[in-house]
Amino acid sequence: MVDTHEIVATQPRPKCPDKDEIRLNFSDLKLPEPLLRAVADMGFETPTPIQAAGLPKLLTGADLAGQAQTGTGKTACFLLGTMTRLLEVPRPEDGSPRALIVAPTRELAIQIASDAEQLAVHTALEIGLCYGGVDWDKQASRLRDGVDIVVGTPGRLLDFYRNRVLRLGSIESFVLDEADRMFDMGFIKDITSLFRAIPPKHRRQSMLFSATLNESVMRLAYRFMNEPVEVSVTPDEIVLDHIEQELYHVASHEKMPLLLGLMKREQPQRTLVFVNTKRVGEELTWRLNHNGYQAAYMSGDIPQKKRQKIIGAFREGKIDLLVATDVASRGIHVDDITHVFNYDVPDDAEDYVHRIGRTARAGAHGKALTFCCEDYAVNLPGVERYIDMKVPTVFVEDVLIEHDRAGRFPRQRGRVYTGWPPEGDRDDERADAGGADGGRDGGRRKRRSDDKPAAAAADGGRKRSRRRKDGADGRTPTRRPRAAGPRQRPARRRRRPRAWAAAARQEQRRRGARGRDLGLER
Repeated sequence: MVDTHEIVATQPRPKCPDKDEIRLNFSDLKLPEPLLRAVADMGFETPTPIQAAGLPKLLTGADLAGQAQTGTGKTACFLLGTMTRLLEVPRPEDGSPRALIVAPTRELAIQIASDAEQLAVHTALEIGLCYGGVDWDKQASRLRDGVDIVVGTPGRLLDFYRNRVLRLGSIESFVLDEADRMFDMGFIKDITSLFRAIPPKHRRQSMLFSATLNESVMRLAYRFMNEPVEVSVTPDEIVLDHIEQELYHVASHEKMPLLLGLMKREQPQRTLVFVNTKRVGEELTWRLNHNGYQAAYMSGDIPQKKRQKIIGAFREGKIDLLVATDVASRGIHVDDITHVFNYDVPDDAEDYVHRIGRTARAGAHGKALTFCCEDYAVNLPGVERYIDMKVPTVFVEDVLIEHDRAGRFPRQRGRVYTGWPPEGDRDDERADAGGADGGRDGGRRKRRSDDKPAAAAADGGRKRSRRRKDGADGRTPTRRPRAAGPRQRPARRRRRPRAWAAAARQEQRRRGARGRDLGLER
């Protein structure tokens, strides 16, 4: 499914001197005919502000440092610029990739690759996808077959490069998406290694996109890019046009009843609930499921395959409500999300923009409701300064408080409750928990009573004797019979401390002497 928000213009245009460029349509840009056909097939004509400001510069071959939030069309911006350059340069005979796109999360890499395939439908460009948590051999085989554009996460890309599966000597275009997130997640050393592995900056075109062009990001840009041109779209022009925001001041123990009341009042079609901690998200999902909702939970600790299943079920409508940490605030593009709940005020003001940007996509309207409790009220002023406005406050009425029918959450060690698949596949969740954080048994499945073979179950579950035939005569070797009942071990005499033993002997002698004085004999 194509993330249509990446192409359609849904936001007010920023005020900048290049107004003539902003008024351009896709047909006015010097894009190759196959790319124009792909855009026309999707029914879009007008670029978004970041596309209108950035694409003309990219088409001239300049390096670009863009400040843009998610949902502004930046993916289509760097994909169209990259593909235009590749269509003008012949493909190497050895099949080496000519473009490298690096994303901080697996979900974002998957979405970028999906958008790239849609835009390259009328071209011969091949797309390769590399990210951790899935089969190494399949991805490596795809790279060996030859691709033009590689999209991936830093860790897996470096693994392929160091194992000589990925060749980076022919890179013509390099894209670094969510650069600020790379710093936050500790990927800066990996990014530096990738920059050093590709051709020098005067032999390639580089693009960097970030929510904020802070000092660290710009230092990286000027170090590895060739005089990058800066393009910026401010946050308030991005998220506040089509999103209705509400703020509820509520105690922490009342957030769950308030969420149930608002869900009953709003009747959302598809909902995202963001939390700050994994512990809260897991329990919140369990409580929602025990109050009649079909909810699932997703965080960075859940293995990639399980996360893809959850996201797929959410996209297909099998899950109406997804509880997630900020791993889902970037890179997950799901259409028709009508409501976003900030169960906790985010610690990072930028994450507030990314969270509520999950709704009101492709010109639709959405609603963002934020709960401000005593634990996270300190984060609210930073959020309001970042978006340059006060979030409208709504009084919590008694009618909005709904009774929580769930009891005490049965948290289990070594097991992550995800709520999906329904009814809870315990073995699958235990394996997932072991794969994510090791667990007590490393994700190994433990034998349960219903795991016994049918033959063993037929005789009441008694342990069958194990015999093997010994040679041609068919005799079975004799085994020493095991004694009935539990194995008896000889009792070990406990050693007593020397001081205690000496005191005991002295007391015994004293009692013996007293008995003789009374005329008692043994």
